[in-house]
Amino acid sequence: MSDRNKPSARGDYRLFRTIQTRWMDNDIYGHMNNVVHYSLFDTAVNGWLVENGLIDLRNGQNVFFVVETGCRYYSELAFPDLVTAGIRVAKLGTSSVSYEIGLFRNDEKQAAAEGFFVHVHVDRKTRKPTPLSPESRLALEVISG
Repeated sequence: MSDRNKPSARGDYRLFRTIQTRWMDNDIYGHMNNVVHYSLFDTAVNGWLVENGLIDLRNGQNVFFVVETGCRYYSELAFPDLVTAGIRVAKLGTSSVSYEIGLFRNDEKQAAAEGFFVHVHVDRKTRKPTPLSPESRLALEVISG
């Protein structure tokens, strides 16, 4: 008997970003290497943060550090799949954000993989946690699950 969770559906997520897989994402077994899933999580979330002005990668006073991450795999992804990353905020703290991300292969309704990671908002120079701004909190609340 398995206690393994079932994959989420697209409707379980609040925000979506599309990412094209690359030839180099495949491993010797012909599917996407597990490390690429983590890269897709990072790309989806940080792309949204940049596009919405929540982080300035070059000149911002604050940055986000990933302090915890994990992934559960349900089915294979491979080049040339088009991946849609579903994103939701699972928990919003004073200086931290817990994201849940589902990776959907092409037009499939169930996630091929699901992961999470925790971002901590820190001062770029001191590397110490700093509270999220009210504007950032509001933007993140919009995608809270």
